[in-house]
Amino acid sequence: MRKQVSSLVIRRLLIALITLVIVSFAVFFATALLPGDTATILLGQSATPEAIEGLRNAMHLNDPAILRFLRWIGGLFRGDFGTSYANNVPIADLIRGRFANTMKLAGLTAAVSVPLALTLGITAAIWRGTLYDRFVTVATIGIISVPEFMIATLAVLLFAVYLRWLPALSLTNEIKSFHDLLRVYAMPVVTLTFGVSAQMIRMTRAAVVETLNTPYVEMALLKGASRSRLVLKHALPNALGPIVNSVALSLSYLLGGVIIVETIFNYPGIAKLMVDAVSTRDLPLIQTCAMIFCVGYLFLITAADIIAVLSNPRLR
Repeated sequence: MRKQVSSLVIRRLLIALITLVIVSFAVFFATALLPGDTATILLGQSATPEAIEGLRNAMHLNDPAILRFLRWIGGLFRGDFGTSYANNVPIADLIRGRFANTMKLAGLTAAVSVPLALTLGITAAIWRGTLYDRFVTVATIGIISVPEFMIATLAVLLFAVYLRWLPALSLTNEIKSFHDLLRVYAMPVVTLTFGVSAQMIRMTRAAVVETLNTPYVEMALLKGASRSRLVLKHALPNALGPIVNSVALSLSYLLGGVIIVETIFNYPGIAKLMVDAVSTRDLPLIQTCAMIFCVGYLFLITAADIIAVLSNPRLR
């Protein structure tokens, strides 16, 4: 049994590694197809053709694409992210502080959205068919239907423009106290929580409802088990795999939402850095930021698969 579980886990890890290689190939060549010439953008339209050609040779832009890809991917495996075209500084120095800011935003969002979504999803499953269940279902469908940029825009208009309770921009250098921390992170965290928790609520409710309809839970109900005992002792342990999957999938959607939220609120994170790099066509910086998001997404999905295998006897 242990060998079978180990082989399944190793297989998931190999699939993740192969996927990462394929994604790195796609990221590199997709960024290479961006319109405009990097040397021309950096030097300006008034630069001479000789200067542009010299810069292209210095940055190895005239090398074959496959050679540049192999050089780039080899540097990633060595931990060398390269040098930014626009800033002429190591990319690792640029992303270090930005990565910490993005992780803070993601961590605060997860700390708020996961307990909230699990509570609403589980309670809606327990009292399914009631007015409370219908309200939660309608609310989650309504939230899913609204894109995150619309939620962020409405939050800015309401809380920053009309009520003036919160700042329109989330500038971390203005945090001097806990009150400032709440003011700076309130709107970004709430915006991301709406998008992440809605899907998580639906998936958690579906997993618990499916488990509550199994024969062994119905047998426990016939034996007189209380509703709380049915959920906590019989339903939740067996629904752990699907719930963990729903949490991981929902948090993976957080990576896409971060790009929108950081741009709207001018939050100094990895996503905002990548958006700024696109305007200057800073290819190494764009590729590194994109790979960070890809690694985070694959990590969450792979962890969910492994936990589902370990927690579900049928999959083992």
